[in-house]
Amino acid sequence: MAVSISQLSFEHHREALGIAESKPRISWRFEGVAPNWTQSGYDIEILRNGVPQVFSVDSSDSILVPWPDTALETAEEARVRARAHGNQDQASTPWSDWASVEPGLLNETDWGSAIPIAADRETEVNGPKRPIYFRKSFAVDKEIESARLYITALGVYEAEINGQTVGDRVMAPGWQSYNNRHVYDTYDVTDLIKQGNNGIGATVAEGWFSGMLSFGNQYRNNYGDTIGLLSLLVVTLEDGTKLEIPTDASWQANTGPTVSSEIYNGETYDSRLEAQIAGWSSGSFNGTNWLAVKKLPSLKGKLTPPDGPPVRRVEEVKPQRIFKSPSNKTLIDFGQNVAGRLRISVSGPRGTNITFHHAEVLENGELALRPLRFAKATDSFILNGNGIQTWEPRFTTHGFRYAQVDGWPETSTPLDGNSITAVVVHSDMERTGWFECSHALLNKFHQNVLWSMRGNFISIPTDCPQRDERLGWTGDAHAFGPTADYLYNTAGFWRSWHRDVWSEMQVNGSMSVPPFVPIVPPNADSKQGAAAVWGDVTVAGPYNHYQAYGDLDILAEQFAQARGWIDTGIPREDTGLWDRDSFQYGDWLDPKSPPDNPGDATTATHLVADAYLVRMTELLVNISTALGHGDLATKYREQHTNLVDEFRKAWLTNGAMANRTQTAYALGLHFGLFTTEEERSAAGDTLRSIIADNDYLVGTGFAGTPPLGFALAEIGATDDFYSMLLQTKVPSWLYQVVQNGTTTWERWDSLLQNGSVNSGEMTSFNHYAFGSVADWIHQVIGGLAPAEPGWKTIKIAPVPGGNITSANSRFISPYGEVSVRWELNGDSFDLEVTVPPNTNAVITLPYGNVTREVGSGQYKFQVSR
Repeated sequence: MAVSISQLSFEHHREALGIAESKPRISWRFEGVAPNWTQSGYDIEILRNGVPQVFSVDSSDSILVPWPDTALETAEEARVRARAHGNQDQASTPWSDWASVEPGLLNETDWGSAIPIAADRETEVNGPKRPIYFRKSFAVDKEIESARLYITALGVYEAEINGQTVGDRVMAPGWQSYNNRHVYDTYDVTDLIKQGNNGIGATVAEGWFSGMLSFGNQYRNNYGDTIGLLSLLVVTLEDGTKLEIPTDASWQANTGPTVSSEIYNGETYDSRLEAQIAGWSSGSFNGTNWLAVKKLPSLKGKLTPPDGPPVRRVEEVKPQRIFKSPSNKTLIDFGQNVAGRLRISVSGPRGTNITFHHAEVLENGELALRPLRFAKATDSFILNGNGIQTWEPRFTTHGFRYAQVDGWPETSTPLDGNSITAVVVHSDMERTGWFECSHALLNKFHQNVLWSMRGNFISIPTDCPQRDERLGWTGDAHAFGPTADYLYNTAGFWRSWHRDVWSEMQVNGSMSVPPFVPIVPPNADSKQGAAAVWGDVTVAGPYNHYQAYGDLDILAEQFAQARGWIDTGIPREDTGLWDRDSFQYGDWLDPKSPPDNPGDATTATHLVADAYLVRMTELLVNISTALGHGDLATKYREQHTNLVDEFRKAWLTNGAMANRTQTAYALGLHFGLFTTEEERSAAGDTLRSIIADNDYLVGTGFAGTPPLGFALAEIGATDDFYSMLLQTKVPSWLYQVVQNGTTTWERWDSLLQNGSVNSGEMTSFNHYAFGSVADWIHQVIGGLAPAEPGWKTIKIAPVPGGNITSANSRFISPYGEVSVRWELNGDSFDLEVTVPPNTNAVITLPYGNVTREVGSGQYKFQVSR
């Protein structure tokens, strides 16, 4: 069957408009199932200024190949296509479709006379900041060739041109460590500009920039105390001349119907005020009564294009049930815990105030608001009485399954699926991984894992989307990274976040990793929260992403943070192990930790820390080797050997761990801390005994959960883990499912068996850390993993168990789609495999561990049980 190129991309951008790279690397995916097809060379055609040029290269590389031409200039658009040639007697692909690539503003001078501006009014320093509307009229006197808008905000923005919303991004420009790196966005606005009078406007709310952040309403004005805007509109006319409209002193500003909008507390919109600003972003608007603007200081962080995809509206969820609570409140159950907001279409009397409260669960039939802590999560819309109005908050998001609706004018508009919708919002990453099997509850759990990722990948990897927190916790990201890399293409997302990790580590030269990134307040002393597992994301994150995407350049970019943490950031004893006076989260939220003390686990915190230090040092050996730093690999290999010895002295007695827990033995087995076969065998027996004695219920927290299943698989005890995975009693993964959960929980018992909410403050119903078990599901049940970084060689090794009779996994690798489908038919195990072009696979069949090596194509295998 013919081979073709299904997609051509640049760097890790889903859309390559306004990117940072002037010589972007190029990748292409294949379609087709031609047997043993391998690329021998490729042609890349680049069209610049109407002039095509073809570059031919003899290479089997098809991901992240070098840009073959001279560097692109600021805002220079190029169109690119590729074709690949097979080996001898193998066909070439047709040319791919054309793909466009265009850098943003590559130099500071490219911004011309654009300056950050703010409304000339007294700002609200000690309370929520009222969103500001900025505008300007301008004329275009010639035909238009193209137009680009470069824009960011000191806050979060939504732009308009001539009354039309610019693009479909929300919560832009996202959250970064603004003092170090400030993202701007690029839009093609050619179709919005007309010859004659035009208007441009932007609404800016406080967002993460100056709004309340961190738990307990602790910190406001984190990056500045004034809402501002910075933009540059560049209109290229047909005669080649350019018209620039920068933010400057000629703009105007005002307040408007968006009365308030906060990340935690929600948004209030008074549509009665719309009449005062009707047509505000058009060229004909009379802004005589608007405020002047004032110049703000230059941005603290370096202006940079985004690395990851923007936040967008990605799905809509309709109400599943509308009902009355015991106290006669109107409640809506959307049937799915989501991150996002509500959109309504409603008419009613002028001045009607409709208020929405959001929550994840019900308790005693009412919204359970206590887990939100100080977050109000409340939106209000005031009607103007002028017929049907459609509204959705623009500068906030909530984590919710349920909404309470107060003040709805039911006599004018029925409250139903036509008038209210939940809009799902998250970073618009490409979905790449799927899994399903014959076990219905496990399928539902996998969907819950997916939904928790979606709810927490909103610009940064947050811990939860609902309460007064929503911070980029490093430990959660560490645990969940491999699962995320399967479910979605997260390469650009992680690159963005790790750049902030690195900038935060360099504050005061400490190389200490904050517990969450961006750190709040900025430039806080991160040593106070430096801890194993959490800080270890600096090593494990880059390593895991390298395995997923095979990008040596990004691995090299992140090498300094990995070394900085291991060499300098970790406070150590003379032995090289963690300083015993250091703070540790340990095996956070293990099942026996009390509600009021989530760190009080059954495994010693420094045992966990030291075990992870051994593992991170081993990964640093692997990273050093991959980057060709043989001397550093030798250095860290020696450190690893010494650390294993010191760990054993500190935590093992006659081959037994100091703590007889699932976590201690899972870490010991998976991290190679039992050094003889006799010890390893005894440790395996001990772990299996601990699990059996616990009725195959989970006994691990954030640190012990990711390695547990793999430790059991490595000692041939996969069936034991199947027994744990498919448990439905608390604590277990499926307990959440039988309790009607639709996302994964922060605690194993966030909801108690009697239906009441756990009394602890750390009680979220949308946390992805314990969903890290999906990595085991993908690799062991689904049978899919990279055997070589970037999936050039694929490991296919499904291991049936747990009375699961079939499974189907599918992954869109950098080379194309790989799939595994297996089924048990009586005494027969039937396996179907698809391997994409330009790759090979190592297939291990169960019931005998027979291994086959194959090239691309479709294969069927059958073995007897």
